Amino acid sequence: MNDRGNDYVPVLVVGGSLVGLSASVFLGRLGIQHRVVERHAATSAHPRGRGNNMRTMELFRTAGLEPQIRKAAATLSKNHGILQVDTLHSGNRRWLSARMTGRPPESDICSTIRCACSQNDLEPVLLEGARALGGDVWFSTELLSFTQDADGVRSIVQDRTTGETYTVTSDYLLAADGPRSPVRTRLGIEHSGSGDLFHNVSVTFRSKQLRHMSGEDHFVVCYVTDPAGEGVLLPVDNEEEWVFHVPWFPERGQTLEDFTDDLITEHVRAAVGVRELDVEVTGKAPWHAADRVANSYREGRVFLMGDSVHEMPPTGAFGSNTGIQDAHNIAWKLAAVLRGWAGPRLLDSYELERRPVAQTTSARATLQAAREQHPGYTVRTSSGDYADLMTVALGFRYVSGAVVGAQADEPTIPDTLSLSAEPGTRSPHMWVRHDGAVVSTIDLYERSLVLLSGRPGWRDAAEAVAARLNVPLEAYVVGSGADCDLDTGDGPDWASTHGTTPEGAVLVRPDGIVAWRADGGSPDMEGELGAVLLRVLGR
Repeated sequence: MNDRGNDYVPVLVVGGSLVGLSASVFLGRLGIQHRVVERHAATSAHPRGRGNNMRTMELFRTAGLEPQIRKAAATLSKNHGILQVDTLHSGNRRWLSARMTGRPPESDICSTIRCACSQNDLEPVLLEGARALGGDVWFSTELLSFTQDADGVRSIVQDRTTGETYTVTSDYLLAADGPRSPVRTRLGIEHSGSGDLFHNVSVTFRSKQLRHMSGEDHFVVCYVTDPAGEGVLLPVDNEEEWVFHVPWFPERGQTLEDFTDDLITEHVRAAVGVRELDVEVTGKAPWHAADRVANSYREGRVFLMGDSVHEMPPTGAFGSNTGIQDAHNIAWKLAAVLRGWAGPRLLDSYELERRPVAQTTSARATLQAAREQHPGYTVRTSSGDYADLMTVALGFRYVSGAVVGAQADEPTIPDTLSLSAEPGTRSPHMWVRHDGAVVSTIDLYERSLVLLSGRPGWRDAAEAVAARLNVPLEAYVVGSGADCDLDTGDGPDWASTHGTTPEGAVLVRPDGIVAWRADGGSPDMEGELGAVLLRVLGR
């Protein structure tokens, strides 16, 4: 455990799982000193939360962690799709989401592709990355209480090993302390939504015979519909380590004690369709699928992230991705305020941007659970169409004071994907040559605001405004030719891709969201850009 002599940090993060560790990585990349406290003794040992969508992987790529994550996920790199069967060994089989073969469909619009990396494999990568960036991570440490005033937050934490308590003062507190969030509870923040949807007992087990029963179908998830073996089967190593989610019905009087090793063994055998299948139960833990979004994401200097503010069914693997992107959204805003180049009003945009995304995404995940007849979910009918996974991951739209020109009457997540640099949306991905290397434009968005334009006049205006307002703002002339900072070569035209003209400009926030777009030139480029920056940054 690290030295606890320093009792002040600018940011205290409560919760050191996927979202808390991601926040640590993002804060560390921005040079913000922080501390993470996690009540458990180590990272997660249970394989869960394996679906990392293309947006999350873009963020990890830009943060420099993609190679390590791909390495940690190598075992499941050939697994794709959701399979539905009567039993694994016999009966009807159909793909609910198709296996991906050849070139993944997102490769033309993303800097990277999705990745199946289980939480127990991903968290150690994030922990190592966080600590390498200066993250001060304390395990076996629990937040006991906190108070806040206009100057900061005072937290009392306890070492669960020794019983010693410590006082940590911080400018801000970020809570990623799970669906039963003690921080949210102490703040008195309630939820909205449908509430609990269904319950499962997640079982880890070993079986050497099972891989021969699954054949060549290297699925990520397999739904079993036979009533005697209903549940969800997930491979861990494609060899002998597996997870099975057994439906649990507490409303029918079932208790956790009912799920004995013998009952689970017979249930798994029924799911596979082989009575003598070798099954060695190695662990079990309950989990609950719910549709809940907190009524507020913030109280003063305390901000909530991840499961502490939203719970959604596992269908689509949206929960962890939404939480990681919460952390990314708030990290750059806190950094901007702490560094002094944004005003505190910028922090108001966190809830305005992330809460509608969580509400829409949770509704989408709930509808998918009904459509796919997720084992244990008794709702068997659904109505209405829903956006595909890529549209949910990339097509979201923000409306807040940190965006100028967003269309407030447009849906938070559209039915179909259209990425054309409208204010409030994710900036389009393009491959460009910069400083002799080929990079994605997405890779440019992290530590500063970025202005893309086709004319040197906008670049000159940006440099002047950045100096005058003391704002980190990188400006690039984009096009084809040696005179351009970002050379598109034979690729698509940058202006049409970004919904503007060669004389126009696009301002992109550090999180890759378009903050403002100019359709053409301006007689006062410096004045117009300066006014926009002041609005976006809450100054």
